[in-house]
Amino acid sequence: MSVVQGVGKTKEERLSGMIDAYQNLVFSVCYKVVGDYFAAEDLAQETFLSAYKSLDSFEGANEKAWLCRIATNKGIDYLRSAGRRAVPTEDIFFEQQVEKGGSPEEICLEEEVKERLLVYCRQLRPPYDEVAKAVYYEEKKADEIARERGENIKTIQTQIYRARDMLRKLYGKERSA
Repeated sequence: MSVVQGVGKTKEERLSGMIDAYQNLVFSVCYKVVGDYFAAEDLAQETFLSAYKSLDSFEGANEKAWLCRIATNKGIDYLRSAGRRAVPTEDIFFEQQVEKGGSPEEICLEEEVKERLLVYCRQLRPPYDEVAKAVYYEEKKADEIARERGENIKTIQTQIYRARDMLRKLYGKERSA
């Protein structure tokens, strides 16, 4: 018997069990496919939403594999739609041909992005500033932050979600300026 399935469980209970059991796995699959942290978070939520909608018709014994397949498909669909929106130029083509991994320019750019992210995290009001810094700058997981702060993991997850939206707004203001 799988982790989530059980006699007498409601659809909501089954989904809650799936989220508890597989949220990190689903996020990891989405992140591996799209390579964008924020997009992966959104795609993970969409994965569980799709699973919830199809839960009544799912009769399989392996919801882990089922969720991974949904997450992979969500990521592929996201990349396809992003590819249709982009208009490639010669520069973009050659940039895509460069191997990923560690030219001095890439390392400098990555450090610059991380430092800018840290500045934005510090602009948030407490407790979102500390949570955002821990997640996005220090790359800690929600359960690790909850242990360190002695708080409920659901509280930390909510704070991460809200901090992410606040950071998006700050990035949006920068882009429009």
